[in-house]
Amino acid sequence: MKTFFTSIFFSLVLIAQAQVKQRNILGNTYSIDAYKSSIVPKSQWKPYPKTPEEWKAALPDSLIQSIIKAGEATAKKEMPQMSATILMNYVRSGDREEHSKISFGRRINLMDLVMAESVEGKGRFTEDIMNYVWAICEETYWGVPAHLGVQKAKNGLPDAEDPTVDLFAAETASVLGLTDYFVGEKLDKISPLIRKRIYSETKRKIFEPIKQVERYGWLSKKNPVNNWNPWIVSNLLIADLFIESDENKRAINAYTYSTLMDAYLNSLGDDGGCDEGPSYWFAAGACVFDALETLSSASNGKINIYDQPIIQKLAAYIYKTHIADDYFVNFADADPKLRPDGLMLYRFGQALKDNTLMQFGLWAFQRFPSTATSNGSFHRMRRIANILTVNEIPEVTTTYKPNADAWFKDIQVLTTRASNGFYLATHAGHNAESHNHNDVGDFLLYANGEPVIIDAGRGNYTARTFSSKRYELWFTQSQYHNLPIINGKGQLAGRHYEGANVECTVNEKEAALNMDIAPSYDKEAGVQKWNRTVKLNKIKNQVEITDDYILNQKPISLEQVFMTVCEINTDIPGKIILTTPKRQNVILLYDTKSWTVSTDFPSTEGMEYKSFKTKWDNHPVRRMILTNKNLLQKSKSVFTIMME
Repeated sequence: MKTFFTSIFFSLVLIAQAQVKQRNILGNTYSIDAYKSSIVPKSQWKPYPKTPEEWKAALPDSLIQSIIKAGEATAKKEMPQMSATILMNYVRSGDREEHSKISFGRRINLMDLVMAESVEGKGRFTEDIMNYVWAICEETYWGVPAHLGVQKAKNGLPDAEDPTVDLFAAETASVLGLTDYFVGEKLDKISPLIRKRIYSETKRKIFEPIKQVERYGWLSKKNPVNNWNPWIVSNLLIADLFIESDENKRAINAYTYSTLMDAYLNSLGDDGGCDEGPSYWFAAGACVFDALETLSSASNGKINIYDQPIIQKLAAYIYKTHIADDYFVNFADADPKLRPDGLMLYRFGQALKDNTLMQFGLWAFQRFPSTATSNGSFHRMRRIANILTVNEIPEVTTTYKPNADAWFKDIQVLTTRASNGFYLATHAGHNAESHNHNDVGDFLLYANGEPVIIDAGRGNYTARTFSSKRYELWFTQSQYHNLPIINGKGQLAGRHYEGANVECTVNEKEAALNMDIAPSYDKEAGVQKWNRTVKLNKIKNQVEITDDYILNQKPISLEQVFMTVCEINTDIPGKIILTTPKRQNVILLYDTKSWTVSTDFPSTEGMEYKSFKTKWDNHPVRRMILTNKNLLQKSKSVFTIMME
C-alpha cells in the first residue's frame, strides 16, 4: 500500500501525550443486555475440534502426528517440581528464570498432553493430564514471584489468603479452561473431583480477586495501561467462557472483561502506536485481537469492532515497524529480533480486510512457519486458532513489500527508508513510557537489513529490572544510547523529561525529526536548548545528525555516543568505518577539529547482561564515544552517515 508520505510534505508540531482518551469502544458499542442475548450457551459453543474425527477434518495429517509426538515426548518427562526455596530465590538473588522455567514448563507440558489426547482420543495421556492439573491446582500462586508486589507480603513467598492476578495467573486459568474444554469428560471418568477442583481454584485465585479492580494499575481508566491489560483480559475471557456454567454470569463476565480492555484502547493515541515496541505488540495489540476473536466466536460474530479505526491503526503498527527479515524497531525494552507469528497476522488482516497485513502474515509464515504453530509458553488460544488456519493459507507468493515511511505522531516515532538500503528510525517522546529507557532523541540505522547504529535493547529481566534500581542498568541509560552526554550527565526518568517542539517532516526529498531534547536532561547538565535533527536525506542517501545547542555556561565535558555491533576502524581522522557482518562498509563522518574518538564494550557480566553475549547474533555491543575538544557554551555539530 503506497502511503501519502511519498507525495506530499507535512509538518506537525506537538508535545508528547500520555493522556487517556475515553473511547470506551466495547462498553459504548454493546450493552450488557446485548451480551446476554449474543453469547452462545456453553453447551453449544464449540470453537475448536474436540474429537479425532473433527481434528482430522481440520488439520493436515503431518500436523496431527507432530502434536501426538509432542505429547509422547512430554509423557516421558518428569514433572518439574516447585519449592518454597525456588519461590524465594527472586528476593534472595534477583533471579527470575529458575521459577519461570518450572512454572511455564508445567503449563507447556500440560497443553502438549491435552492437545495430543484430543487429536488422538485413545486415553493414553489422561493420567498425565490429571497429574499436571492436580499439581497446578495445588500451587499457592499461579503467577511469578516478581509480580507479588500487589500482595502485602514482601518476603518472596505468596500469601495464600491474598490471591492476586498477574499475567501468568491469567494464562494458567486459560490453560485449565482449555483443558476442561478438550478433555473434561475424560477427566470425569477418572474422578469428578478433578474438574470440580479446576472450577474452585480458578474462582478462588482468578475470578474473585479480579473483582477488586482498584488493586490493579493495569485496569486503570484514568492512567495509561500497557500490555498487561489485553494480555490478561484475553485469557480471562476464554477461561471464564469455558469454565463458568451459569449462563447469565458467563454473559455478564464477558461484558465486564471486555469493558476492562477498553482501558487499553483508551490508552492508545489515534495513531495506534505501541510505545513498548514491536516485540511487546505481540503481547499487547495481538492480545486485543485474541480477545476480539474470542468475543466474535462466542457471539457468532455479533460482537465485533473490527471497523473501528483504532483497531485498524493498532494492527498496522506492526508492519510499519518491520525493518527486514526478523529485525524490528526496538526502542525501550523491545527486542531487536523476533520471529513474527505469520498465521495470527494473516488472520488479523482477514478480520480487518487489511491486505497489507495479510500479505505480511503470509510472508512471515513462509519465513518462520514453526513460530506460528508451536506450543509456546503463552497465548494458547492464539496458537490453537493458528493451527486451524494452516489449511486455509493460500500457496501463493506474497506481495508483501516493507513499508517506506511512517510517522506515529502520538508516540513520536518516525521510520523511513532510502533507495540505497538505509533504514532509519528515530523518536522523541518522554522518559515515562512503558518499559522505558532514557532515550529521547535516540535513533537506529540499518543498511540492507543489517544493524549499523543500534539501540542495544534490554538485558535479562531480574529483580532490579523493574525496581528503583532500574536506571543503574547500563542498557536503560541515555549514556548507552545514541545521544549526547552533557557535563557527564545523561537523561533522567520521568514524565516531565521529554522532547519539546517536536516537528516531523516527510516528503520525497527527506524524512526528518526535529526536537529539543534539553528538557529530558538532568538540570545539573546545564542545558538551555539542544535542538536535534535526525534526517534521512533521500537525495544524497545519507543520514545527518545535527545538534544545535546552548548551555548555561562553558561545559566541563561534552560527549556524543554511537552504539554499534559492527567492526570499527578509526584509523582515518574524521572518518569512522563501520563494517557489518556481511562486509558492508558504512562511514560516519565527524569534524576532527571538534572531536576525538574512543570505544568501549559495555558489560556482559552479571545476570542482567548475559543475553548481550548472543542477542546480536553473537556480535558484541560496542560504544563509540566522540569527545568534544572545543567545549563551547554555544555550538552546532553535524555527523553524517553514508554508504562507502
